Amino acid sequence: MADEALATGRPAAGHMTGTRELSRRRIGVPDIVFFVVAASSPLTVAAGGLPMSYATTGVLGVPVIYLILAVVLGTFSAGYAAMSRHISNAGAFYSYIAQGLGRVSGVGASFVALVAYNAMQVGLYGLFGFAASGLISSELGVDVPWWATSLVALVLIAFLGYRRIDLNAKVLAVLLVCESLTVLVFDISQVSSAPAGLSGEPFTWGALTTGAVGAGFCWVMASFMGFESGAIYSEECRDPRRTVSRATYIAVAVIGVFYAFTAWAMAMGTGVDKIIDAAGENGPDLVFVLGGRTLGPAFATLTQTFMVTALFAALLSFHNAVARYFFALGREGVLPKGLGLAHPRHGSPHLGSLTQTVIAALVVLGFGMSGGDPTNTLFNWFTNLGALGVILLLVVTSVSVLGFFRRRGRGENGWSRVVAPALSGAALAVVLVLAVVNFDALLGTPPDSVLNWLIPGLVLIAGVVGLAYGVWLRGSRPAVYAKIGHGADAAQDG
Repeated sequence: MADEALATGRPAAGHMTGTRELSRRRIGVPDIVFFVVAASSPLTVAAGGLPMSYATTGVLGVPVIYLILAVVLGTFSAGYAAMSRHISNAGAFYSYIAQGLGRVSGVGASFVALVAYNAMQVGLYGLFGFAASGLISSELGVDVPWWATSLVALVLIAFLGYRRIDLNAKVLAVLLVCESLTVLVFDISQVSSAPAGLSGEPFTWGALTTGAVGAGFCWVMASFMGFESGAIYSEECRDPRRTVSRATYIAVAVIGVFYAFTAWAMAMGTGVDKIIDAAGENGPDLVFVLGGRTLGPAFATLTQTFMVTALFAALLSFHNAVARYFFALGREGVLPKGLGLAHPRHGSPHLGSLTQTVIAALVVLGFGMSGGDPTNTLFNWFTNLGALGVILLLVVTSVSVLGFFRRRGRGENGWSRVVAPALSGAALAVVLVLAVVNFDALLGTPPDSVLNWLIPGLVLIAGVVGLAYGVWLRGSRPAVYAKIGHGADAAQDG
């Protein structure tokens, strides 16, 4: 059985009711990069994130913020990649923190991760439904409720989540190439036709220090969400010791440089002195307005179409991440053990995928039937909740890298073991504080709105509940507690 699994890259055929291992050796560096970059969604950032960054903060130096955060996250990736060379677990943050700071902390982190990634994935259904129904209405003249198009996407994503990981990677590759080329064509058209000429001012210190720079860092950080998800696929890649680290570095570089270039190109398309006002006046339509001016009216239709497919790709990427968290926690008995079964033929976390699908369906239907706003409420609230949770996990993971290598002292250099995680942890802690302080700017709410502390409070509550549950497991279920954070090896021992 073991030889068959090794040769085919999938669980042995005899495990007809499921296996505790995901399919092996299915994906490589490019595949993981597709998953990671698709989660951040270049076209969604260009159409939504960049105009909002300029408009709500008044910071001209948005391009340089992308480069600064790329350096910070690249530094974080040094310690993160070092951990990936010693730990291969679909639970990623959960496993890293459990082995670096202790099992109770790991369970607390797992609850934050489940809330954060589910919130990101479910929130995207609001924007997807809004964009898809708008496209159908404008092109076909048929009015379709946003939640109906979201449910169609949900069914397709459920099907793909049930299937092999390499099929998902192929779908993401096609969708990501289409949206990335669209953004690149837009960028080139803006640079080529810059009405006021080209300028390097958006990359200067003076541009960085104008406006609400703290809120600017928060908006830009949201564009990187998903960069850390490469480790989630470590059990399914061909060479975990190298694939995850390479994919993470590549993803951070691609996101940082590409989005900085797009932000700069957008400023060139309006003129440096007009980008703030143009973003405030046009909002997400700025890409369509500028692109229509330089590329013609057909560009708007093409971009709207690829906007829908880009959001689908982001939904699929986050769905796969959530399904694997459910799988990792079920396999070790932290959650019901049924979640820890992989499909006997596809090697997919099919029950974790089904669980995420049910959660998303209930939220989408709830918002749809109650007349909830798919963008300002479902998308805005949920994705900002998710982003805040991920930033918190990045900070804690930096500390866990220090703890892991302090106790084990395994062959990594001092930069990866100590310096990089310490520097990135401090920098990311500043970003976390800025995110909490400027949460009203992210939500678009008044400074005294209850949402400004209620939504961040949900992240804290998730962590506290997880910590309490971890303490309970330690005292009441010691066999389960002993396996926490140790993945397939612990499951086989049990």
